[in-house]
Amino acid sequence: MTALTIRQAGPMTSVQDAPRQGVRRLGLSASGPMDQAGFLLAGAFAGATEHSGGIEISAGGLTFSIDCEARMGCAGGAFVLAVNGEARPWPGSVLLSAGDTIEIHPGRAGNWGYLRFSRPIALRPVLGSVSTHVAVGIGGLDGRCLREGDVLPLGPEEREAPLAQAAQAPADDTPFRVIWGLHADTLPRAVRRGFIEGVFTVSSRMDRMGMRLAAPDGLFSELDTLNLVSDAVVPGDIQILGDGTPIVLMRDFQPTGGYPRIATLIAADLDRFAQQRPGASVRFTPVTVAHAQALDKAARP
Repeated sequence: MTALTIRQAGPMTSVQDAPRQGVRRLGLSASGPMDQAGFLLAGAFAGATEHSGGIEISAGGLTFSIDCEARMGCAGGAFVLAVNGEARPWPGSVLLSAGDTIEIHPGRAGNWGYLRFSRPIALRPVLGSVSTHVAVGIGGLDGRCLREGDVLPLGPEEREAPLAQAAQAPADDTPFRVIWGLHADTLPRAVRRGFIEGVFTVSSRMDRMGMRLAAPDGLFSELDTLNLVSDAVVPGDIQILGDGTPIVLMRDFQPTGGYPRIATLIAADLDRFAQQRPGASVRFTPVTVAHAQALDKAARP
């Protein structure tokens, strides 16, 4: 069996794949990569096939060894890559040989990095994907994050032509675009204005389910009703929790929520938001649904 062996893995490092389709009726979120564009770019660098899976790295980094030859593509965030102690470019691709040791450490930006290979990660798909959904314990390796000693089996080469040249989107500090949420009109006008004019700070309390923010000057702390009857939510929804803390729902979000939703990040900005590190300042600006849909359509192949 050809495989790679995990020597060290930071928290929340996991196997990811394309999001699951049509699973909301089962009470599941689609899961999948936090930065889907980064995942796809890593696959293009490796010449990986569509459903070959990959490794999502957290800011804690990753070290592993491999016992076969394979092309590896890496992208997402700004990490530091070394093969057998020799620095290699990130993002980019590298041909690995049997016995190589690969180390990835956090760099100057980003929370999530991606490794894809010209050999598929040979794990059993669950509901059409090998993506790990830790909250419900399915997919990936035993439905959990990766840890030291784990062995990921690799299948035979299925290489497509890798990209000779590709560029990762540069970091962008422009405001994040949102559409007003279901409950925005129930909130005081001053709160809605403060949401658009204020500067929020990304909290260290983040995971694949959501990213909490510190609101400016306790913007939501005086609101009376912050608990509602639960209804359906989507990734990018910005909920106001019972203590007035805003949280942006991410890829492993719960299917329903019982807190007011002031706005929703548009799909075109969700990957960029996922890469905002704790302490980063973020701002929001409203756009129309039609504008958000046009951007989403333009981004599709």
